[in-house]
Amino acid sequence: MPRESTSRANVNSPARGCLYLVATPIGNLEDITLRALRILREADQIACEDTRHTRKLLEHYDIHKPLVSYHEHNEMTRAAELLISLEQGAKIALVTDAGMPVVSDPGFQLVSLCRRHQIRVVPVPGPSALLGALSASGIASDEFVFVGFLPSRQGERRRALDRLRLEDRTTILYEAPHRLEDCLADALEILGDRPGCLAREITKLHEEFQHGRLSQLLELARENPPRGEITLVLGPPENHAAGTLREATVSLAQRVDELIRQAKLDRKDALKLVARERGLTRRAAYQEMLKAREQERNP
Repeated sequence: MPRESTSRANVNSPARGCLYLVATPIGNLEDITLRALRILREADQIACEDTRHTRKLLEHYDIHKPLVSYHEHNEMTRAAELLISLEQGAKIALVTDAGMPVVSDPGFQLVSLCRRHQIRVVPVPGPSALLGALSASGIASDEFVFVGFLPSRQGERRRALDRLRLEDRTTILYEAPHRLEDCLADALEILGDRPGCLAREITKLHEEFQHGRLSQLLELARENPPRGEITLVLGPPENHAAGTLREATVSLAQRVDELIRQAKLDRKDALKLVARERGLTRRAAYQEMLKAREQERNP
């Protein structure tokens, strides 16, 4: 294979092989680079998450190479087996079902082993759901944090979201469609009613971008549960000026009613969320709401 860039640690081991981390399409099969196709054609072996899935891509481009499965359930043992082949001089391309290996996908164990054993590791970048979603979201993209998939258990998910509560950068995460409603409800309660973008089936036939506040995205998810791969882009907390403007135009009691109506929250959770939005204790928010109700009854 043509020479690729290498690190100083690998220069003295020319007989060893090379691991290529090859990004594959996240939907549209045309989203693959010429370099990626060349690497796949020249590799001695292709390690892939699902051999059936990868075979479809290879057949589309008339590539015929030995395949070996490498996924989250066999990663520990298979990484050691692949390392032996690499030490014997094999050129191995690692791919996943979609996107870049290692990034919220299998590959970390093998890359770690290669680094420890001074095997050359070469990234072959390409399609990325998180960057595709961010670029089209209309949400600030100069700084962002990517957290991958949140934990599936509610308690762990809520703790993970709580750690993001003071994060002042755009946050990007992946979520499974059957967990989306619970994820949005927890995010709304813990992070506040931030602007967001729900990107679905990026580059595929039914690609869709939904924009709005978390309360609106939650309502949409409840009315029409989405299918397919989902990337959620959450805007940073709104600055104080924006918060002050919001408070000036919408009373606390009105905001509580708005969340009950739009996000289908009960009154207790809606009050808790509004208190967090406005920097109040729950008790202070409750007292302010009672005062507003009293004024409405006795103008």
